[in-house]
Amino acid sequence: MGLEALAMDQKGYRRGSFQSSTSDEDMLEIAGASLDFSMADDDPPLDREMGGFSSYNGGGMNGTSTMMDFLEEPLPGVGTYEDFNTIDWVREKSRDRDRHREITSRSKESTWALIHSVSDAFSGWLLMLLIGLLAGSLAGLIDISAHWMTDLKEGVCLAGFWFNHEHCCWKSNTTFTDRDKCPEWKSWSQLILGHGEGAFAYILNYFMYVIWALLFSLLAVLLVKGFAPYACGSGIPEIKTILSGFIIRGYLGKWTLIIKTITLVLAVSSGLSLGKEGPLVHVACCCGNILCHLFTKYRKNEAKRREVLSAAAAAGVSVAFGAPIGGVLFSLEEVSYYFPLKTLWRSFFAALVAAFTLRSINPFGNSRLVLFYVEFHMPWHLLELVPFILLGIFGGLWGAFFIRSNIAWCRRRKTTKLGKYPVLEVFVVTAITAVLAFPNEYTRMSTSELISELFNDCGILDSSKLCEYVNDFNSTKGDDLPDRAAGPGVYTAMWQLALALIMKVFITIFTFGMKVPSGLFIPSMAVGAIAGRLLGVAMEQLAYYHHDWAIFSGWCSQGADCITPGLYAMVGAAACLGGVTRMTVSLVVIMFELTGGLEYIVPLMAAAMTSKWVADAIGREGIYDAHIRLNGYPFLEAKEEFSHKTLAMDVMRPRRNDPPLTVITQDSMTVEDVETIINETTYSGYPVVVSRESQRLVGFVLRRDLIISIENARKKQDGIVSTSIIYFTDHSPPLPPSSPSMLKLRSILDLSPFTVTDQTPMEIVVDIFRKLGLRQCLVTHNGKLLGIITKKDVLKHIAQLANQDPDSILFS
Repeated sequence: MGLEALAMDQKGYRRGSFQSSTSDEDMLEIAGASLDFSMADDDPPLDREMGGFSSYNGGGMNGTSTMMDFLEEPLPGVGTYEDFNTIDWVREKSRDRDRHREITSRSKESTWALIHSVSDAFSGWLLMLLIGLLAGSLAGLIDISAHWMTDLKEGVCLAGFWFNHEHCCWKSNTTFTDRDKCPEWKSWSQLILGHGEGAFAYILNYFMYVIWALLFSLLAVLLVKGFAPYACGSGIPEIKTILSGFIIRGYLGKWTLIIKTITLVLAVSSGLSLGKEGPLVHVACCCGNILCHLFTKYRKNEAKRREVLSAAAAAGVSVAFGAPIGGVLFSLEEVSYYFPLKTLWRSFFAALVAAFTLRSINPFGNSRLVLFYVEFHMPWHLLELVPFILLGIFGGLWGAFFIRSNIAWCRRRKTTKLGKYPVLEVFVVTAITAVLAFPNEYTRMSTSELISELFNDCGILDSSKLCEYVNDFNSTKGDDLPDRAAGPGVYTAMWQLALALIMKVFITIFTFGMKVPSGLFIPSMAVGAIAGRLLGVAMEQLAYYHHDWAIFSGWCSQGADCITPGLYAMVGAAACLGGVTRMTVSLVVIMFELTGGLEYIVPLMAAAMTSKWVADAIGREGIYDAHIRLNGYPFLEAKEEFSHKTLAMDVMRPRRNDPPLTVITQDSMTVEDVETIINETTYSGYPVVVSRESQRLVGFVLRRDLIISIENARKKQDGIVSTSIIYFTDHSPPLPPSSPSMLKLRSILDLSPFTVTDQTPMEIVVDIFRKLGLRQCLVTHNGKLLGIITKKDVLKHIAQLANQDPDSILFS
């Protein structure tokens, strides 16, 4: 969130090209920013990790007879990227193939080389194991801490303050119906006043609830603001952008991991309408990025690192929902840009290890991975698909409404003074949430517990108000209870849930996007679960009182258990989550893994598909894509079709009436000439041509590489002065004997930049950018250089054709 503001404040940069260098900042200004995505720490120095590169050990240069290819041994900083720029996928994959070929060829020469080859092949699986262990451990820690701190708002355990309410009462001798009133657990009024009844006790409990909520949320926002600004929000829009090849330094660094883990517990415990599931994906990706630094092939290759991050995202969803297969599908469907088969297997392994680790920790004390596990006893009937589809329509409408409202609010936050007061905003929203939440028991409890109760199928021993039916039956068969008339408790619960629904619908709009860690999965599921439970109870009562109606007569006789309200809550939760995120396959798998409701896949599929259709009819973007566009990230959506009839010449620069394209000649410009071009322009790369007259293309060189190479040559190579000729050819150009030493920079030249002709349709150009992950493409006409198209140009062009503001694309 708000990376552009941080970008402008940072100085220093890092990027470059080693062989195939394409400029993603196009011929535009470099954001001049630095927070290191590519390193575990958040500092922005030049590439320390390139320690394997030796710096030039120069000898003297005398006259023109001594020439040097200065980068035969690569310099530190060459082959890396600046902050807020896109990686060159083609070059990174090429470098990895070269590295792999070299290791394979050496493995035949000695036993040590063979061992190195085997360890290199095994390192990916070892990395997945470590990511799974670390992500699972952190998720268990977050779950246990959040559960305890949530209960701390209402009271404390005398047997040990570190016990939450449930654990505190495990050893109590109270009856099942009074299990929440054990003597070891004291509310704040009981602790301070000595009794828990009466108006004053209620007011004291109310006051303590609000104070704890404000304390937790303020601590969270102050930690985020002071130590890790990137720890706020969900993290999934930025991770999608990073996985598409964008560099955001520090976003996955160690400080972000530490602060996000701590503040996520605080934010969830404060009672704000947010969840921990989205941020857990961010936490897992931080783990993946940091652990990448233990292995050279992932530390030095940005494309390989993104394969690891895709698997880490799968592990994050695996521990967030206890859904390892759903996690893999979520990474594939929702966040990953490049997902080869090898990454699928490794994602599966990472998700498996993470889920196993979380199960070993057993944070919920029920020997299950999830809090929402349910067992419904009755199958669903075909006619129930009608209310399920109605829930899908509601989910789609809610999703579209939420996205539009939340984006409008976030845009107001970015463009007005509101954004300058994040602590005040969090304070006000928390105060409003806590004050409104406490009187209603369904908003006072944690959202996870609320969803768990809504999913629950009423049994004989359930003491919840949702299960206070009129018991006029004589016998039961096992756990199967017939449909019954609703008692006063159910009616009370219904209006309380209706109020909770209204509150959740509106308060979530203002909560998501604040400067605290905030996930959207749980609040969205809560809205849908409440709506589903309300509809389920309505259907249940309709079937009870009107079992002779034609729609019920065939399958719902009097005294039978026909309708399961908990199932409606589950379907509603899936519908609303699908409407907001536009997930389909992964959503259904996550939902049945989350609840254990394997036989209810068809209702879940119907609701998820309906919600997506309805939401897409109103607006094409899911919440994460909408936030990507709001923040101006250069994300080229692979799912969208480009259907306009424009040509490369319509998009390329320079346009008509623009100054000519800045180029460097291959063997006729001096060091001073090149330095003048660098100082007078802010482009991040320059085409190299044979001569200004011919404009025949030789290659492309990055500004970053030129700066590093010239600076190092001046320091370490004798005879390099301002009048020295720079050449990019194999052989030096003929010069008089009195000329100063020449500087050969062929090694930093990309000799195979992607080119298209000026008549190439833009739909082909867009496809090339998407599928090859290009940052730029040169445009030629009859073999002569004509212009350049960058990723930013493509994104601006698509925005213009969609009647959006092209200047909203802030980065390249």
